[in-house]
Amino acid sequence: MSIPDPSRPPTFYSSRAIFQALLLLIPAILSSTTGQLFLKMGMSQVGDFAFTPDAIFSVLPQIAFNPLIWIGFAGFIGGTIFWLGVISRAPLSLAYPILAMSYFVVVLEAWLFLNEPLSWQLLLGVAVIFVGVVIVGLSEERK
Repeated sequence: MSIPDPSRPPTFYSSRAIFQALLLLIPAILSSTTGQLFLKMGMSQVGDFAFTPDAIFSVLPQIAFNPLIWIGFAGFIGGTIFWLGVISRAPLSLAYPILAMSYFVVVLEAWLFLNEPLSWQLLLGVAVIFVGVVIVGLSEERK
């Protein structure tokens, strides 16, 4: 692995590559957030536990053999594979902030599938994140 040379001009990303990256962000976000959903459902079956070495070792078999947790990990792996495709095509400074759209997806999935409540504060926070993502996206257009 080499350290970037600050004297070299920055890497050029074509509009097509950035568009492809943005398309790959959709399955990256959906896979990762759905993975979170399954991890939450699996841990809801396991229940809470004290975060001590003894408690972790006693609950570890329940976690390791819970199929929902394995599905959650598979979602993360799938999301990571798509994410690698994203960062190979777009600047990290553009792609990573757009990844914050996962906050919106998690809130929506939690509301739909886990019956978690929605509050105006939560929706406002997600709206602020969305506005930030739009601003970051617009900043990339002028380059």
